[in-house]
Amino acid sequence: MKVNFDEIVERQGTYSAKWMGTGGSSLDYRNPAVKLPFQVADMDLACPEPIVQAMHRVADHRIFGYSVRTEEYTEAFITWYRRRYGLELKGEWILPSHGSMSAVNAAVSTFTNVGDGVIICRPVYGHFTGCIEEELYRRVVNVQLINRDGYYEMDWDAFEAACARPENRAFILCSPANPVGRVWTKEELARMCEITRRNHVLLVSDEVHCDILMAGQHHTPILQATDAWDNLIMVTGINKTFNVAGLACANAVIPDDNLRGIFSKEFGHGLLSPFSIAALISAYTECDEWLDQLRSYIEGNIDAAIAFLREHMPKVKVRKPEGTYILWLDFSAYGLSAEEIHRRIYEEARVLLQDGTVHDPDRGGQFQRMCVPCARAVLLEGLRRMAKEFEA
Repeated sequence: MKVNFDEIVERQGTYSAKWMGTGGSSLDYRNPAVKLPFQVADMDLACPEPIVQAMHRVADHRIFGYSVRTEEYTEAFITWYRRRYGLELKGEWILPSHGSMSAVNAAVSTFTNVGDGVIICRPVYGHFTGCIEEELYRRVVNVQLINRDGYYEMDWDAFEAACARPENRAFILCSPANPVGRVWTKEELARMCEITRRNHVLLVSDEVHCDILMAGQHHTPILQATDAWDNLIMVTGINKTFNVAGLACANAVIPDDNLRGIFSKEFGHGLLSPFSIAALISAYTECDEWLDQLRSYIEGNIDAAIAFLREHMPKVKVRKPEGTYILWLDFSAYGLSAEEIHRRIYEEARVLLQDGTVHDPDRGGQFQRMCVPCARAVLLEGLRRMAKEFEA
């Protein structure tokens, strides 16, 4: 059945962090008094009907006690990765977590010490920095990605040098890369695995965006990039793919017995809510067709946004992402300060993006991150508002 992703779903009054403080209804998106938010990586698109029905069944039970995953949960997870990625997993490798960042934090906390270096590659998801510095009191070691006209590549010499320093104990990889949209090739991933393992650096691969890909792209789970798994932790979840971030359902996948044993002893075995368990089972067993349609719609949004920018804001440099539903917009050709770019978008256009400095404090001042998984009409209204302020 064809899904109507053009439907605009009201998000006011639903505790939405994204729409909080926007000043009006999402249904009233043409009203210039209403701010239009594209800053948060969740979707304004209704999640799949099978998941909605699964939530009703859990609610109708009327008891929401402590819950543990079942064989059905584990089998759904294993079957999904076999079907979608050709990856064979074992049930004991899968450790539930209250969100992907909870698992990333736990991995860094478990296998590094206060003051140790943790490698990231900016521009990269800004919460990695918060995890390392503000929550765990480690040091960010940045290996800046090389920007080749909007296409970002690893600086292999700098990465090798960072991994070779013994005080740098872990590397957090974003795969696919948020916000720059790279889907790392198997060869790139294999090289990351080899360098980190040779230097005794833990590799934590955050893969929560892995199911959102453009046509012709293929995501390689980190566990497919190498047969040597003794320094690898893969983190994944249903939150981005199926728009259920509020259910806080993610999983760490750790094949190595020693790593998994230490991680489990430190982190424990996460208890999920009954809603999270039911959502994952439904997502991974009933929602393939919905996801295929979603990917097509999101790619249509991305194409529409890029076409609009090229026609109406040609100074904005943007490259079509290989994966994720995120655009990384470069405003540098306008010759404006970061503060003026922010003012025109956020205050004059009343559009909420995310400042590039969140993801790249040193070099992101001319960039804005825009999340586009919403009804196309809302997306185009936001772009029209921005164009008015930059091209008038």
